[in-house]
Amino acid sequence: MRILIVEDEESIAKFIKSLLKKNKYSADIAKDGEEALFLLKTNDFDAVILDINLPKISGFELCKKIRSEKEHIPILVLSARDSVKDKVKGLDFGADDYLAKPFSLDELLARIRVLFRKSAGKKTGKMRIKDLVLDINKREIIKNGKSINLSSKEFAIFEYLVIRKDKVVSRAEILEHVWGESEENVFTNTVDVHVNYLRKKIGSGLIKTMRGFGYIFSTK
Repeated sequence: MRILIVEDEESIAKFIKSLLKKNKYSADIAKDGEEALFLLKTNDFDAVILDINLPKISGFELCKKIRSEKEHIPILVLSARDSVKDKVKGLDFGADDYLAKPFSLDELLARIRVLFRKSAGKKTGKMRIKDLVLDINKREIIKNGKSINLSSKEFAIFEYLVIRKDKVVSRAEILEHVWGESEENVFTNTVDVHVNYLRKKIGSGLIKTMRGFGYIFSTK
């Protein structure tokens, strides 16, 4: 899943991005509100992590604008402003959650998992697909009771296809959500290679190729 980090402190932004990458998420960084709006208009993100004290456009105003234009995208506010008043304001302006700095890494990851469970319509974080179980919390796939050894990209592709079940997803969409803009020299045939590896590990019947369009995940 692809996450936009809106944070003007470079060291914090890079740290969060590194943390997300280690946990099989793709992430991009915006240094201010204007850059965030541009990236959101020109790219498709699955969630936003948003600081409040931003240059050019405040985090509160940015949150309000994002919510008005992208109704369903999950927003997690991550800010040093931890007063009840600020938390209420952030939630009223459209944030789904509010986490104060300094924060626990485990808690940040847990909050992100909750956002994705809500967007996927699942409370437990586990999705059963025939003989497979997709565990969003543990970032793993279990087959017949055993964890399948997947690379971070393979897991991200599978998760993205499952959430968009029965919908055709293009190679370009997969590149955008799994690799993001930060990784250069990645081409659409890279998606085909990873999908082939994924099929060998989970079985070939769940991910179908739609020639000229992309892939579709279906249990039918």
